[in-house]
Amino acid sequence: MPSLPPSSKDKKFTLAQTGNSSPPSPSAAGTLQGQGLPNSLDAEQGLLAACIVDTSGEVIGRCMEQAISSDHFYDQSHQLIFEALLVLHKENLEADEILLADKLSDLGNLERVGGRDFIIQLTSRIETIAHAPFWLDIVKQKAILRKCIYVAFEIIDDANQLQGNIDDFLSGIEQRVCALGDQSNIRSSVPFREPVNHAMEQIQRMLSHEEMDGLLTGYKELDNLTNGFKPGEMIVLAARPSVGKTSLAMNIVENIAFNQKYESKPKNILVYSLEMSSTSLAMRMICGRARVNMNDLRRGFVRKDYAEKLNAISKEFQKASLWVDDTSGLSINQIRAKARRLKMRNHLHLIVVDYLQLISGDAKAMSRENQISEISRGLKAMAKELDVPVVVLSQLNRDSEKERRDPRLSDLRESGAIEQDADLVMLLGKHRKGEDIRESDQKGDSEESQGEDFEPIKLLLAKQRNGPTGSVDLAFRRKYTRFEVLQSEPRLN
Repeated sequence: MPSLPPSSKDKKFTLAQTGNSSPPSPSAAGTLQGQGLPNSLDAEQGLLAACIVDTSGEVIGRCMEQAISSDHFYDQSHQLIFEALLVLHKENLEADEILLADKLSDLGNLERVGGRDFIIQLTSRIETIAHAPFWLDIVKQKAILRKCIYVAFEIIDDANQLQGNIDDFLSGIEQRVCALGDQSNIRSSVPFREPVNHAMEQIQRMLSHEEMDGLLTGYKELDNLTNGFKPGEMIVLAARPSVGKTSLAMNIVENIAFNQKYESKPKNILVYSLEMSSTSLAMRMICGRARVNMNDLRRGFVRKDYAEKLNAISKEFQKASLWVDDTSGLSINQIRAKARRLKMRNHLHLIVVDYLQLISGDAKAMSRENQISEISRGLKAMAKELDVPVVVLSQLNRDSEKERRDPRLSDLRESGAIEQDADLVMLLGKHRKGEDIRESDQKGDSEESQGEDFEPIKLLLAKQRNGPTGSVDLAFRRKYTRFEVLQSEPRLN
């Protein structure tokens, strides 16, 4: 059967799949039609014939499982036939030549596809449905290739007409290109025995203490409560200014980067430092790991033997799989685009964003609260899209200080959406007088740090979507900007 030119229905495919609000420009459309779009009419007809003659409904069911729609067919008559087949399937009617012809007639499309003779001719083309999965793959691949061409021309048109921010434009390009790959990776349903087997393998490793469920933070009591940070989770670490949320986040990054368990397979970590410069962050982490007072170092009051120690620590960090981006004023789209690009080159295991309120919001939003809500949803979407835990630092309002109490979820600044989107919320609060703080872990300190004053800090797990809430007592060595665990067991709520 000769190929028909792309129809208005074909342009609908462009809109539905790319999310653009208008079809390619006339010049682009003319170029597309002049060169011919990728298609396989034989595969389309073979798949349609298999759907008609298959009395079990398996072929049409496989098409629906793979999200095949009429838009995946290039030929207009094939689109109309597949639409009628979907209607019959929805009505629980077995498709055959007679019922299909009647349905097309009811829809007013029988003559448009070539009449009953064409349907009979279609089914006579195949002797078996055994090759239906191969025909389905060909139809799907050709549709994706057509979409690639449409997206390419849309990008050209948008570039010629660009009047907005270039970074947002580049981010939009990456989103559209990545969406092309997402549609080619639709997973089929699997027998439940497969995930059960995978779960039992993981359970056996956990029972033998080989591994926990997620990424270990290096704080044993915290890991016992959370079983580690898991891919796809949005983890919020919130505190008032100067309590130490950046220090704790960087201590966690350091613990993961230098965890002996991960030496054979280093963990790649990306840090967005929207507040501190990358150099300041590096100096803080080097001095903290070396147990050197950074203020003494600036004044030149540090022993000479510390120079070798600092040099050795700096070499450790140079070998670590860490990336840092200290660009200020990034938007959520820019953050997602940069993370997506890095993951394409290097598999990411953790992303840290310091901190949420410094991310630029959409100027069109009605209020800052709406902007924060949009940013929060974007961070959660990034965690799911990249399948990586995302640790987001956030500010708390002043209520806990005014009322002299522990911080709580309602203290999250500017938006309740943060509480809703987060899978895990950790709040840092100072201990009040009269609380019992055990300092048994101080015995293992190095000689130069013995006698060091510890500032007691309570880490509250105010929300955990898949686990208990509770608290862990920490001690903050302010001169080293390091957190240490005080008590041997976490407190469960």
